[in-house]
Amino acid sequence: MNDLEAARDFFVHYLGGKSNSGYHNPRTGFRSYFITFDGGARLELMNKPEMADQEKPLNRTGYAHIAFSAGSRERVDALTEELRAAGYDVVSGPRTTGDGYYESCIVAIEGNQIEITE
Repeated sequence: MNDLEAARDFFVHYLGGKSNSGYHNPRTGFRSYFITFDGGARLELMNKPEMADQEKPLNRTGYAHIAFSAGSRERVDALTEELRAAGYDVVSGPRTTGDGYYESCIVAIEGNQIEITE
């Protein structure tokens, strides 16, 4: 992550995460935040000076997206519209997928896809 504070704020504001106060190792320049979500999931956002910032095309191998449950179809719809209004690119949905999930997918935080499910 190039902008840890913006990433932290996204996960806290839109997805209900709770952030720690952050960590910084002045010797290596490493910085991180842990974002904790209801149910026990944790996400670590981190950076350090020598990290490569590679292009992130939507169709790629490896990490493709991370999914978060909004709790209901209505919340998926509302959160998707809130994110669209805030300028995030909605690349799919809200829709019911072929495997039965109700979801939308946005591009946020440095080109990474975030899936919002019911």
